[in-house]
Amino acid sequence: MMYMEEDQMNWAMTGMSADDKPFDCNGVELKKGDDVTVIKDLPVKGTNQVIKQGTVIRGISIGDDPKLVSGKANGGQSMYVIAEYCRKK
Repeated sequence: MMYMEEDQMNWAMTGMSADDKPFDCNGVELKKGDDVTVIKDLPVKGTNQVIKQGTVIRGISIGDDPKLVSGKANGGQSMYVIAEYCRKK
């Protein structure tokens, strides 16, 4: 059994709405087709590759999760990147 305050319960029941939008590290809203720059080295899950700091991801697309953006880095396969680790160009 868990006890919560009423506003915490309302927040938990609301969850993430369709209005949630991805924001970069500076708080700028990201939109489909934007170009972003990676601000720190990011390991690619499932491989031994790393997306280096300063890598440009062109023409991003936004998925269902507003924390993630997808795009191609280094001309490779499309991958998801956490929006908070990007900076809009």
